Amino acid sequence: MMRALDIKLTARNTGQIDRALESASRSVESLCHRVFYPEIDTRYFDWPDSQNGTSWRLWLDDSELLSLTSLSSGGVDIDLADVLLEPNRSGPPYNRIELNTGTSAAFGGGSSRQRDVAATGLWAGAPLAETTVGALTAAVGTTTATTIAVNAAASALVGVGSVLRVDDERMLVTGRSMADTGQNLGGSGLTIQPNNVTVPVTDGSAYAVDEILLIDSERMLIVDIAGNQLTVIRAWDGSIIAAHTAGTDIYAARTLTVQRGALGTTAATHADATPVICWDPPGLVRDLVIADAENRVLQEQAGYARTSKTSTGAKSVSVETLSLEALREQTYTAHGRKARTRGI
Repeated sequence: MMRALDIKLTARNTGQIDRALESASRSVESLCHRVFYPEIDTRYFDWPDSQNGTSWRLWLDDSELLSLTSLSSGGVDIDLADVLLEPNRSGPPYNRIELNTGTSAAFGGGSSRQRDVAATGLWAGAPLAETTVGALTAAVGTTTATTIAVNAAASALVGVGSVLRVDDERMLVTGRSMADTGQNLGGSGLTIQPNNVTVPVTDGSAYAVDEILLIDSERMLIVDIAGNQLTVIRAWDGSIIAAHTAGTDIYAARTLTVQRGALGTTAATHADATPVICWDPPGLVRDLVIADAENRVLQEQAGYARTSKTSTGAKSVSVETLSLEALREQTYTAHGRKARTRGI
């Protein structure tokens, strides 16, 4: 979102951006009638379901399943070897659980039809996609620590709102702060001229493209690395360009504030150098959330009065109508549930 705007607004309005992203995210979920993030949970279903037509099939409705850990009915565990997750050709996610009719497995038998079936597993409205983005640079020695230290690769690719997985624990990134990289500004330093964009360092391999640096009070974005020379964009995030003397400490956003044990996982300890894996939302969903959030911020600045001429020039309409409608339609076509609860 901040990269999309690339204006001074981003340096001082992070709260406004967070609020816009939250609203845009919930808006996209409402549009598509599903959530996309992965969550480990136990969910309960009535049996027999009033909409059910067969005794061996359980529709999951708006609870789409990626993988199943355990299943019980009437308090009796059902062997997962007797369970079929469907549709098997296009899933996951799966929209129904079926029992193999060639076995003795059965639903029902509880004292009440209400919440008779309990299913524990990983739930999400889209196939699980994750990317290894980096690694820890220090061990996480307690289950209550709320900050983690990551390397340059993770610093460049992870932002506020990212869902991370370290071992089996998922964490939600709620903030980022600067940490000393252990290197200092080399050469003759940096002048105040905007075209002075080369930052000499001791070891260029310790940095990553797209990482944000802090030298004195000026932020810089790394756009290229050649040996021990970092090419940067000066005065990033609305900071003020300034001169910097050689030997000044270089900081980078490598300390992450996280919510531990997120999305149904359990907080645990983790060793140094453990891989950091990031959840990847579907591309169209991500694009729409960014576009919607950006529109909300800019419209709020303009008092929701931004307009644009139609193709014929006959009248002015909201910029939102022109710029987002096609992207919303594409996202709904690709990822929207065509009924509010029943998977189709």
